[in-house]
Amino acid sequence: MQEIKPTWASSSFLVYAGGLTVLGGGVGALTYLSGHYGRGAEAGWALLVLSILYWLAHAFRKSGRQIAAGIFAFVAVLAWAAFVALLFRWWGWNGVTGSFEHWSWSRLALWVLVLASAWDDRRRFGFPFITLISAVVGWIFVIDLITAGGNFTAFVTLVVGIAYLVVGTVRRSPSAFWLHLVGGLLIGGTILFWAHTGDGQWAAVSFAALCFVAIAYMTGRSSWAVLGAVGFFAATVHFLVGSPTEIAQAIFAGTIPPHVSPWAPSLAFGLLGFWLVGLGLLGRRQAPAAALPAE
Repeated sequence: MQEIKPTWASSSFLVYAGGLTVLGGGVGALTYLSGHYGRGAEAGWALLVLSILYWLAHAFRKSGRQIAAGIFAFVAVLAWAAFVALLFRWWGWNGVTGSFEHWSWSRLALWVLVLASAWDDRRRFGFPFITLISAVVGWIFVIDLITAGGNFTAFVTLVVGIAYLVVGTVRRSPSAFWLHLVGGLLIGGTILFWAHTGDGQWAAVSFAALCFVAIAYMTGRSSWAVLGAVGFFAATVHFLVGSPTEIAQAIFAGTIPPHVSPWAPSLAFGLLGFWLVGLGLLGRRQAPAAALPAE
């Protein structure tokens, strides 16, 4: 099925919000049931929830409600993951809920089955949002398969993020947005994992944020610009306040640390604002006049 491109409107927001609320209700129900029934009954209840969600998804699709069908298909994929995990645990395959530090074929099987379900549902329903599950679980599968934490996991995460950037750039379908978003988060998270102490490292974070903005203009994906702006804000806070401990203390205290001049926050964030405006105007100069948004 060809992918649909949901338009953001009041009705679509309510459908998204309602579907994700159903997800939260299902998680709460399974959590409650887990304390009152055995593992076999847990899996049975999860299967019931899964069946209802898939029935609703197909019913909405047959009635032409594509967005509602897609959001329930999205929730159903997560319900499938819960059902498989509970089923494996009932069978005694406890590695499915173990630590990533220890290799587990049952946990890897869980990721493969979730990826298969996400791929099939995206094919059936053409709903781009399901790609978010595929991207996240795909990253988890790779790091669970070949890493055990530490710098190597960070390196593999960086490689996966770059791969998502490349695939998302080549693929021009609506689902590419989620590859760019997850790819940006993986790359940005890796950079912060490696560079989060010292002025030199935060200067590198600022340069990476500038690269993110450049990627946003090259690919036409604004998620990179948003992540770049977050990087600039984080670096500004570091240079203004100091270490993460000092930042946390300042946030909880709700006051400016003694070593920070009272006028410094206004100056720092004012300059940051002008910097972001300048980057935005630079992008507008490079864009065709017909493509500029109305002001």
